[in-house]
Amino acid sequence: MLTMLFATLQTADAQQYTEKDSVRVMELLAEAKRQKADTNWMVFFGRKLRGVPYVAKTLEINKEERLVVNLRQLDCTTLVENALALTLCMKNNQADFKDYCRFLRLIRYRNGSVSYIDRLHYFADWIEDNTRLGFVKERTFPKAMPTAKQTLRIDYMSTHIDQYPMLVAHPKWVKEIAESERALTGKTYPYIPKNQIANNKIFRENIHDGDILAITTSKKGLDTSHVGIAVWHKDGLHLLNASMIHKKVVEEPMTLWQYMQKHPSQTGIRVIRLL
Repeated sequence: MLTMLFATLQTADAQQYTEKDSVRVMELLAEAKRQKADTNWMVFFGRKLRGVPYVAKTLEINKEERLVVNLRQLDCTTLVENALALTLCMKNNQADFKDYCRFLRLIRYRNGSVSYIDRLHYFADWIEDNTRLGFVKERTFPKAMPTAKQTLRIDYMSTHIDQYPMLVAHPKWVKEIAESERALTGKTYPYIPKNQIANNKIFRENIHDGDILAITTSKKGLDTSHVGIAVWHKDGLHLLNASMIHKKVVEEPMTLWQYMQKHPSQTGIRVIRLL
């Protein structure tokens, strides 16, 4: 499937990046080539992006959809997407800027089709599509792990159009976005409740460094409210993320359990592992 999709992607079309972005990608990949073969690439690239300023809506800067490559400004989702695109380059021995752009397209857009409608706006949809491509798979857990069920009721974008500049500029797209929301609504997914996150053997065995953590939310109309990369410290599980609070990419100094207690609408985590 991946070979067929790669063959259909034209990397020169509908892209937007600066010379600094392309140079930075190549620098990161060149540095990665000098690391050990068993390097945890998600953690490696996530940590290399620490300090990059947090900026929201970096994908919403155009009147028409473009593949935005921006390693100078990141939000929580674009941090994960960039780290994953770089990781896939290394795992597939395709460490060129054009390869990175192809992977980023496939990660961010359904079938790599650069259009606003095909962008994977909701992370539940993102997980499903990247699973279909064979990039990731959601973790299932043994009975000893505490889990709950999240049933999706998705309509946030279509009911908050004013928060999405592209929808304001193209109101005809709202109908298609609403259709994609209805396709997600009613689906049920397991998650680990935030109060059950623990620093013990079973958690360390089932959540690994470099896993993608999607934070579920009770906020009406949404599935998740934040994403990041799992990193274990001696005191427990931490989140490597693009932080609106810290205004940059950081490895949170507090544990994930402590972090989530400060956010009442956060309900738990879904755990996604690279294949």
